[in-house]
Amino acid sequence: MLPISNPELVCLAGIISLTLYAVMGGADYGGGFWDLMATGPRKASQRQTIEKAIGPIWEANHVWLILMVVLLFSCFPPAFYAISIALHIPITILLFGIVFRGSAFTFRTYDSHKDQVQERWGRVFAISSTVTPIMLGVIVGAISSGNILTEGSFHKVYISPWIQPFPVATGVFALCLFAYLAAVYLTADTKDPQLQNDFRLRAFVSSCASGVMALVVFLLAKDGAPVLFKDLKLLSPVYICTALTAFTTLFLLAKRQFRIARFCAALQVALVLWGWAFAQYPYLVRPSYTIANSAANAITINLVILALIAGAILLVPASSYLYKIFKLKQY
Repeated sequence: MLPISNPELVCLAGIISLTLYAVMGGADYGGGFWDLMATGPRKASQRQTIEKAIGPIWEANHVWLILMVVLLFSCFPPAFYAISIALHIPITILLFGIVFRGSAFTFRTYDSHKDQVQERWGRVFAISSTVTPIMLGVIVGAISSGNILTEGSFHKVYISPWIQPFPVATGVFALCLFAYLAAVYLTADTKDPQLQNDFRLRAFVSSCASGVMALVVFLLAKDGAPVLFKDLKLLSPVYICTALTAFTTLFLLAKRQFRIARFCAALQVALVLWGWAFAQYPYLVRPSYTIANSAANAITINLVILALIAGAILLVPASSYLYKIFKLKQY
């Protein structure tokens, strides 16, 4: 017999899926942010490196977010209902960001290569790549805040849960983390020493920004998510491991060990996400929706678990093969 219940097992699969989306899709968003911030005499080369690193597999990373959403509405419909109602606006902005980002990236690649056309699509791609991770973080922050309502005035239901300092700060924190992740990855995606130095500097800067925003989010949680704040304080071992991983990544970057640094950076982001998940447990949406009271009937949960097993048998080898062909062969 498993030490966890079947609904908890589904949640575990969902967190694993979200982690994969963060460490892979998150880096793609961060790449778009650095596309927006590209400067200096190597601006064009920086953008070419980013484009090469993102394509052609970046679109496949959305499968992990789709899986998370499917698990939520199939296995925990009350929680999905609360999220889709109260956070309708940021979710809509998120979806627009994903669509505009993908469309702009494709059009920039295959449309006219005139400078003004490339600039237009590049701007759309970069701005949507910046807005989307902010909305992801805002949604996570709002879910954790305990302010989700499904009844009441328009402002209380649709605006107040996410236009608050804590969710907004969480959104900025997510952007900083993804930018940091992308910068570390990009140091290993080019063999040009000057470009490596450009992205290494961006990694150092975004790492500092991530640390500052982590502190800001923690402090704002005291009033913005008071119940979560109490649980966060119990996770000091996770924080210590996250800090050690962060310093290890920076040390490896300083030593120009870029391939190893990228794995440490991915582990750091994963630890941040899992720290939040442990603090959030057993809630899906604070303060009313837990894993237990939101779970669908046992038959549905069991069928989903079987589907997850069958899907993993197909998806994991296929994804690994895709990365081997298009990414790992660079190294």
